[in-house]
Amino acid sequence: MARDIFRELQQYLDRLSLGFPAAASGVEIQILKRLFSEEDAALFLSMTPRLEAPAEIAARVGRPVEEVAAHLHDMTERGLLFRVRKEGVARYGTIPFAHGIFEFQVGRLDVELARLLDAYFHEAFRTAMVRSASTFLRTVPVQEALDVRQNIAAYEDAVGILRRTEKIVVAECICRKQRRLVDKGCGKPREACFMFGSMGQYYLDQGLGRRVDADEAVRILTEAQEAGLVTQPATAQNPGGMCNCCGDCCGILAGLNALAKPAEMVFSNHTAAVDEALCNGCEACLDRCQMGAIRWADDRVAGIDLDRCIGCGLCVTRCPTKALRLVAKAEPRAPPQSTADQMLAMARHRGLA
Repeated sequence: MARDIFRELQQYLDRLSLGFPAAASGVEIQILKRLFSEEDAALFLSMTPRLEAPAEIAARVGRPVEEVAAHLHDMTERGLLFRVRKEGVARYGTIPFAHGIFEFQVGRLDVELARLLDAYFHEAFRTAMVRSASTFLRTVPVQEALDVRQNIAAYEDAVGILRRTEKIVVAECICRKQRRLVDKGCGKPREACFMFGSMGQYYLDQGLGRRVDADEAVRILTEAQEAGLVTQPATAQNPGGMCNCCGDCCGILAGLNALAKPAEMVFSNHTAAVDEALCNGCEACLDRCQMGAIRWADDRVAGIDLDRCIGCGLCVTRCPTKALRLVAKAEPRAPPQSTADQMLAMARHRGLA
């Protein structure tokens, strides 16, 4: 039987991060064929996420080092591999579909690929994202929504994360770009995704983003939150990136929106609450909620559906009477310490470790 290398590639990717599940229509194979050649797929399948120099990979696949090095460089330029340069040596490793191959197409995304991705997200991938949502991204509150007397952990402070990060790169949101290309865009800010450290350097090397200082990063964050975007760093105390997402375009939030109880699937340590005596029924909070968690009683007083509230605080920042506030959950959770710990937690959650 002839080797089905693209099916092998799909199955390999399905073991990483959020996975890459098969779809009944086979649209996932169409996506892979659009991005990879058979030679690309074979080289990818010979590698692991562990970073290696071209000589190591060449020895394993039995090809000349110069040839393999050129191939690795070309695949990296097309967003199919991750690369770190240190002391003049480039090392390469495989990457998941998300965060990875999907996001790395932000500079070359076109209508055809956007339509394939849209079909795949609806048919198969969105379900995979939702299943692992709590181990992939976490919701942190808008700082303005917190009572000044509340002390929050450093990993819950989005501004603090930016202030203590040495290298910050901002990039266009691939989700909102993809939705715009299929005429389903939300119109919210697109340059709102932050990458840090080696991931930030990768984005710089590939021309996928621009470096900003902490002050500009905080300004971009503030504008994103004012526009109604939910701030979601990676689920690690020292995240490799931080997204600002909307319920219309973000794969995870859009998938969560379809659930009856999205709050059960989200890593969040806060929830909204209402002081009914202060609520005047103005509905200023309605459009701010990305999860449809605001409910109205017959007396036109807002209520919070705790099965849907993810504790972002966006509603709080628009309430003119200060009737809304964020409260800490009784049993807060601490995220994994590092990205490596996060990846292990994701693998365990999916039964792969």
